[in-house]
Amino acid sequence: MAWIEIARTGVTSVRLHPWRSIATVLCVVAVLVPYLAGLAICGGLADEAAQSIDAGADLYVTGRQFGRSVPLPLDAADKIAALPGVTSAVPRIVGRLAIGEERHSVVVLGMPPDKLPESASLVDGRWFTADDSNELVVGSALAAGLKVKVDALLPPFYQNRQGERISKVVGIFSHDAPLWQANLMFTSFKTAARLFDQPALATDILVRCRTGSEEELAAAFHRQLHWTGPDGSRLDVRVTSRQELEALWAAAAAHRDGVFQLHWMLALSVAVLAVLVTSAYGTSQRRSEVAVLKAIGWRTDEVLVRSGVEGLLLGLAGAAVSVLIAWVWLRGMNGYGIADLFLPTLGLQPQVRIPCRLLPVPVLIGALLSWIVVTSGSLYATWRTAMTPPAHVLRSSG
Repeated sequence: MAWIEIARTGVTSVRLHPWRSIATVLCVVAVLVPYLAGLAICGGLADEAAQSIDAGADLYVTGRQFGRSVPLPLDAADKIAALPGVTSAVPRIVGRLAIGEERHSVVVLGMPPDKLPESASLVDGRWFTADDSNELVVGSALAAGLKVKVDALLPPFYQNRQGERISKVVGIFSHDAPLWQANLMFTSFKTAARLFDQPALATDILVRCRTGSEEELAAAFHRQLHWTGPDGSRLDVRVTSRQELEALWAAAAAHRDGVFQLHWMLALSVAVLAVLVTSAYGTSQRRSEVAVLKAIGWRTDEVLVRSGVEGLLLGLAGAAVSVLIAWVWLRGMNGYGIADLFLPTLGLQPQVRIPCRLLPVPVLIGALLSWIVVTSGSLYATWRTAMTPPAHVLRSSG
């Protein structure tokens, strides 16, 4: 019962000194909110990448020359589809163009309309036809940037040896589509070939195959698929599996998350010093309290328990406020400001939905870190004061 009463004095200390408690909580919130928001964005990006990879093809086949990826002849799709174990081989064109007066950077994806990703859902208009009629479907964020709506006509923004055409926006897909579709423009394969003036080439071939046959097919592609150009140059193939894409993404995510964690650790060290000032060394009142408690007979361990309970309450309060602010920041404000740290191309105010995932584990980690920040900033100073003779402390405090 005595220890319970001592713990209650820690609760009383929080109430008796509201401004000191508020300052400590604010120090915790200042460092914990960006950390929770960053973890949520990292988790959201990981989920979205995993979903995109899972919904993609089993194998991605491109050309290879000088150790670099190059386009493939269009007839490569027919040769790949004829191999045993292949269920489908879809040619695709992916390239970047600049469009509009402000030269918006747009990624053009050309492929058959019945092979589009399921995550792309129209909010207005229709999908393009399979011919070369220059029909385009753009994302809502890109449509807002270009100031276009369905049935809008775009003047020629590309160069073609056979002449340029006016393009027509026939559809707009949802702003809630995956983040990688933010600056994406869908069109038919033939139209994309016209936009890039590459009528007989495909950027890559999306291959779906029977389960478990990926390695065997990749080896068969390397053995059987090669072309010789008019000048005698040789074109081989490069095969990327779904597992390799997952490994590449994991490596890139680990590097990005590591850089974020490093910067946050620097902020954490500053927060500990700030709490040290607001709750201990910088407050003569706290030193006087500890000295009085020691003078009336409190033991050092009892003083530390009292300080630990106070730090625990302040840490929990800081964690709760931080979770609430982080949730509002990500959901209500769509990651304004912080999303630019992870996705620089979107700017300070993203026009697309920022993926985020605030799970219980990061919240619990945040609560633990909040307690560590508060206790590391106050418990050591409290112990130093408790170990000093009360008369010396009271004399120095005035």
